[in-house]
Amino acid sequence: MPQSAIRRYLKHGTLPQLSVFEAVARLGSFTKAAEELYMAQPTVSVQMKKLAETVGLPLVEQIGKRIQLTDAGRVLHAGCLEMFGTLAAVERSVADLRGLEAGRLQLAVSTTGEYFAPRVLAEFVKQHPKVEVSLQIHNRGALLERMAKNLDDLYIFAGAPAGRDVVTYPLLPNPIVPFAHADHALAREKNVPFRRFAAEPFLMREPGSGARGIAREIFEAHGCEPRVRMELSNNEAIKQAIIAGLGVSIMSRYTLGLDVPHEQLAVLDVEGFPVDHGWVFVHPAGKQLPLIAQRFMDFTLRTAKSLVFDHLSKP
Repeated sequence: MPQSAIRRYLKHGTLPQLSVFEAVARLGSFTKAAEELYMAQPTVSVQMKKLAETVGLPLVEQIGKRIQLTDAGRVLHAGCLEMFGTLAAVERSVADLRGLEAGRLQLAVSTTGEYFAPRVLAEFVKQHPKVEVSLQIHNRGALLERMAKNLDDLYIFAGAPAGRDVVTYPLLPNPIVPFAHADHALAREKNVPFRRFAAEPFLMREPGSGARGIAREIFEAHGCEPRVRMELSNNEAIKQAIIAGLGVSIMSRYTLGLDVPHEQLAVLDVEGFPVDHGWVFVHPAGKQLPLIAQRFMDFTLRTAKSLVFDHLSKP
């Protein structure tokens, strides 16, 4: 409803007046209403008079010793009860948010984050079952675009974004390693020189992905250029191309997943690896995090290591 339609009710502190009116209507007495509300009876009379002036019609009439509602009073009373019910529902919802019993969490993570973010989210939602969660998984370029548009509450990157006015919180280690097919000749060698690895056909992630940027940085640090055989748009496609014998690649160790080694893929023992590009929580500087987002981040920083990694050392 446009505010212009209720402008008269916004001018005069109508909510306290409605509280007095509801008590008078329910109890049928100015005196009893004053006692219930801990007010002086003249104050109740003044509030009722002001409310009648706001409405522009008499709201009550006295028949015998009891106060009765006029037609206008009955209409206002019905609306008053409906409004109080709505306000009570709003307060319950807000109270849920204060206690983290409800609400919505909007999280966006890098493609390698898909291997651990659902695990942490699942545990968080177990503890807060009324929280609704949206999980977006994108490459680095898309995450940066989403963050620039402030589309999400929190972001998880593999490595903090450079040149951005952001706040970061270190989350988990993210070792970057070279991969090949389990039967590849390099899989049987130790301390492989980087230039020997660089001579292999290389499978590269698409432009805009964090994995591509990391691979480029590593090759440049060794003064080499990758022999790119193919560009692929996600980690699963890279894995399948390696299995098909199309080449080698550089990705997060956890691209294989968190639970068991992959029988057809091998992590190579190459000079200079692993390279850590730790996962970090990120949000724009100055952003006021919603309570749910802050609680989720605190929960994840406190529990992620045990939830995600501790079981890896178990037989």
